[in-house]
Amino acid sequence: MRRIACLAVLLPCLYTPPAAAEVRVLVADMIRTGDPRQPTATAMAWDTDAGRVLAVGDRATLAQRYPQASTVELGDVAVVPGLIDAHAHLVYLGNTLAQADLSGARSRAEVVQRLQAFEKTLAPGEWLLGAGWDQNHWEDGTGFPSAADLDAAFPERPVFLDRVDGHAGWVNSAALRIAAAADKPLSGEWQPSGGRIMRDAAGNATGVLVDRAAELVTRHIPTPDDATREKRLETALHEAVRNGLTGVHDMGVSRSNLALMRRLADQGRLPLRINAYADGNQEALADLCANGLYRHPGGRLQMRGVKLFMDGALGSRGAAMLDDYSDDPHNRGLLVTSPEDFDAAVRKADGCKVQVATHAIGDRGNRIVLDTYEKALGTHKDNDHRWRVEHAQVVALDDIPRFAALGLIASMQPTHATSDMGWVEQRVGPERVQGAYAWQRYLHSGARLALGSDFPVEQVDPRLGLYAAVTRQDRAGQPPGGWQPEQRLSAAEALRGFTSDAAYAGHDEDQVGRLQSGMRADFVVYDRDPLDPAGGRLDELKVLSTWVDGLPVYEAASAGTQE
Repeated sequence: MRRIACLAVLLPCLYTPPAAAEVRVLVADMIRTGDPRQPTATAMAWDTDAGRVLAVGDRATLAQRYPQASTVELGDVAVVPGLIDAHAHLVYLGNTLAQADLSGARSRAEVVQRLQAFEKTLAPGEWLLGAGWDQNHWEDGTGFPSAADLDAAFPERPVFLDRVDGHAGWVNSAALRIAAAADKPLSGEWQPSGGRIMRDAAGNATGVLVDRAAELVTRHIPTPDDATREKRLETALHEAVRNGLTGVHDMGVSRSNLALMRRLADQGRLPLRINAYADGNQEALADLCANGLYRHPGGRLQMRGVKLFMDGALGSRGAAMLDDYSDDPHNRGLLVTSPEDFDAAVRKADGCKVQVATHAIGDRGNRIVLDTYEKALGTHKDNDHRWRVEHAQVVALDDIPRFAALGLIASMQPTHATSDMGWVEQRVGPERVQGAYAWQRYLHSGARLALGSDFPVEQVDPRLGLYAAVTRQDRAGQPPGGWQPEQRLSAAEALRGFTSDAAYAGHDEDQVGRLQSGMRADFVVYDRDPLDPAGGRLDELKVLSTWVDGLPVYEAASAGTQE
């Protein structure tokens, strides 16, 4: 039995390995520990059996303390605590990587060209799937596309294309015919609950289905078999560790996908930690209520929270707003979940001691979430519940202080700001935009800020998130000085958002997020120090290796030598 003694909350946990444990000491020019009491070091020792840090300090001290330890010589590199993506979608990423990549396309024509190239890999009759289109970046106008844009190239093969944010689908007429034959005509004035069928003046579906309207088509897409699902998940996991992630908060995990992750964990095939959040008020939440919070004995998989939805996305004008969209009068977005159903789900989770995390983009969506949380928490709002608001993209200025007052975590994604900054003010106007992606406003109010990417909506690369957080610029350095530069984070604040604060958001701060005695030996090796202001751009850091439980799960090349 390992011994871990926490003498007081002000002292680190002291970990004592058994006498026979193998100890390894890493030596590097810079180790950023994330521990404010000892922020830097040049050596770190860990127990290779338990995968826990024993001590950090200097080479001479640790060599004297552990004379039989093997040494990992890394030299002129920087070691930081393992980065945690506080909001992402591993299964969705794996599926997306198996589809046509439409990200960055500059026109409808370019989308069709990419689809035609990808179609050559498909069997006859197989659905053509793609993801990543964004009409806001098209050179041929910012209006939504239509089925007609796809029909000439794909008259018979059904096509479904996920928008970049996952909150709208673009389909061709063949797919619309399948949906209409199985359910009911998509023409007319009716709308599905929590979604919107885009229609022309005659009432005919145009080919864009917003939020839950997309399910009218997606329910007819064949489900991949278990072997395919497993292969896709493994591909996603590799992408994550290759980019320096040691943990992911996976938002919206079904019972079946948790079972898949558990199978990999049982076989020792999870290269990182997954903090899974159940997919709404469905089977996985019922399991948590019936059986208690789940933690795999290997320490790399758990489910103790639920991810709920309030509204849609800003890019598809589905985010619920208090007033009309500035560029679309009479449209205030939509609620994916009714306030009554949302309240019931929140109270159910609260009764089961399940952490609540809710997607909210628009100012109305966020206000409903805050109001519901406040009523549900009631007199126990000061308990250590750590409920979360996912995205919190556009929030009324008066509502931002409520996050700290209610003990809530703002779970935000820096690259959303730099992806949206070119058009967001057009959407919401100059006044509401002051509460958009307002990271410093949250920190100044006393709220905790957990950072992530929302991959595959954005790229699987926390370095891009660090860069966006610090500069509020795109990778071309635009706009000069950054967009709303007063909301920029320091490099230390950004790194903390991806490490210790992300760990706190998942109730894991006593396990990961810092490099100190008793913590898991999860860390990333970069070619240079991300906190050195003279070191260069954060998005150009090189990941040399990624380590989980003191073992390398990704190595770019020879990242060092062992003695």
